[in-house]
Amino acid sequence: MSDAIGSGVAVSARSHHYALAVAEEQDGPDGASAITFGEDGTGDLPLSDPERRRVPPWVVRAIVMFWAGYVVVALLHHLQTSLSGLALLILISLFLSLAIEPGVNRLARRGWRRGRATFAILIAVIVTIGVFVGAMGALVTSQAVDLLKNSETYIVDTVDTINNTFGTELDPQEVVDAFNDPNGPVQRFIDAQQDNAIKLSVQALGWLVQTLSVLLFTYYLVADGPRLRRAICSRLRPSQQRHVLAAWELAINKTGGYLYSRSLLALISALFHGIVFQAAGIQAPIPLALWVGTVSQFLPVVGTYIAGLLPVLIAFIDSPAKAVIVLVAIVVYQQIENYFFAPRITARTMELHPAVAFGSALAGFALLGGAGAILALPAAAMLQAVVGNWGARHEVIDSQLTDVGGPAPQPDGDR
Repeated sequence: MSDAIGSGVAVSARSHHYALAVAEEQDGPDGASAITFGEDGTGDLPLSDPERRRVPPWVVRAIVMFWAGYVVVALLHHLQTSLSGLALLILISLFLSLAIEPGVNRLARRGWRRGRATFAILIAVIVTIGVFVGAMGALVTSQAVDLLKNSETYIVDTVDTINNTFGTELDPQEVVDAFNDPNGPVQRFIDAQQDNAIKLSVQALGWLVQTLSVLLFTYYLVADGPRLRRAICSRLRPSQQRHVLAAWELAINKTGGYLYSRSLLALISALFHGIVFQAAGIQAPIPLALWVGTVSQFLPVVGTYIAGLLPVLIAFIDSPAKAVIVLVAIVVYQQIENYFFAPRITARTMELHPAVAFGSALAGFALLGGAGAILALPAAAMLQAVVGNWGARHEVIDSQLTDVGGPAPQPDGDR
């Protein structure tokens, strides 16, 4: 009982002392608030004290970190915008180097120096692309000149065909007059294209510089390939070096094999269609055959239809019967290629599933435009090869859902 009374007295004394201290702080002699501390040394600072107005250190650090992050993000965005073109050129050079390195390695094993072998293959690639571009340029120029020279004849024949086919009563002379009208839409379009000649020349010069840059990067990536791989592997442990070199070799073999197989199929397609176009009397058979062979092989799924549209259209302008012959030839060859040529040529390289090829082309176009659509195919082939060799494989059980060779054989008792 005495202990409880003693504790109560002590608490009451401390409370009375705290009340007096608060009263002294509120009733200062000069009317201003004073600093008051309790017995435990704690208390509040008045609003007029400089320590109360000081910004906490964590706020300063937060502001500095925010503006530093903003500057870094702005700098990265500027670099990404400025160097996106260079990154695309390096990416194209990388895939081109993977494509031509198998040929360079073969020549190197026969005693060629890597620099000379790389230069020879790049010259062959440039000549091939130059022949294709020159042939297509000659085709476009000849067709444009012929169209302008015989425009009235083509218009009259086309209108007559439309009238006979659909039962319309269009006047060919009115269409000719509208085509030749100096203030008509056709002439305005031609005049607008003449104004863009300077822009096209500047763009052509820019494309030439970009092409030379790609060739230069590709040359050094292939000619100095062993030195580059040694520099990379010198930073890795031996076990990691084996994985990196195995993946690199797989990428070279599959990417190069895929592009070589596509090129061989394009050559066979061009030869077949060239013979058909020549026999049918189609204008410019060689450029059209190169167009069909190249586009049908390097554009997945829809490439065949896009490639066949141009020769069918040109043949239709000349004669609808020729257009039917060209269309039948394209369809027949596509079936022959799918069931005879393609399985044998791609058996030792790689064949992409049509859905994978089409999806990768769409993704590449969305990311990098037309160049991305073309680069997506060897990229998908390389990725498919890497994923296909990764992990363990197991035997698949028999099931109707996994049968790819027709119906499963029935037991003897069910026959």
